[in-house]
Amino acid sequence: MSETKVALVTGANKGIGYEIAAGLGALGFRVGVGARDAARLADALAKLEAAGVDAFGVPLDVTSDESVTAAAASLARLDVLVNNAGVTGGMPQQPTLVDLDAIQRAVDTNVLGVVRVTNALLPLLLRSPSPRIVNMSSSVGSLTRQSAGDVGPLSAAYAPSKTFLNAVTLQYAKELRDTKVLINLGCPGYCATDLNGFRGVRTAAQGAAIAIRLATLPDDGPTGAFFDDEGVVPW
Repeated sequence: MSETKVALVTGANKGIGYEIAAGLGALGFRVGVGARDAARLADALAKLEAAGVDAFGVPLDVTSDESVTAAAASLARLDVLVNNAGVTGGMPQQPTLVDLDAIQRAVDTNVLGVVRVTNALLPLLLRSPSPRIVNMSSSVGSLTRQSAGDVGPLSAAYAPSKTFLNAVTLQYAKELRDTKVLINLGCPGYCATDLNGFRGVRTAAQGAAIAIRLATLPDDGPTGAFFDDEGVVPW
């Protein structure tokens, strides 16, 4: 690379987000570590720098207009955006028992947060010769897999928020089809993170692999698609 490419990963202070930042850093990216918790952000930066990653902190709460605006203003260049920050919304998630606030929390972070961050950073991305956006979704957001009963427990907040994210991402791909931006969805699989009480069967590093692959697609790569490690995920 003639110039060091810059990536920003939201929710990167731990779990899958941290491993995405570490993986992109290992490939030579300068990586912005987006996080809303200052202490955890500092810890993540120390670990990444000790591993030889060129990392810098980006205080970022994706649910806050002011925080996102400040984060965008702090960047001079951006080539890759990975929208990784996510929440379940809280329990219970059965449709007949779910608290409406849980649905609101899930949508605020998992959908509106992605739109807020993407729109704020798109002007920078459009200046990049090879801009990439990766939105971290989940197989539970696939209506095809949900209808077949293949994935996950009852989920009236988290799963629908990922279905919503998938639909929004497709709209971005349609709008940006005449630009150089490639925007895709990545499913990390069922990883052991604090999002699920570390019950997952995959490591966070394994979950990060799909995001790293989509963040480094060639210029003739796909856009507006949904992938996991095995290939295309049905909508």
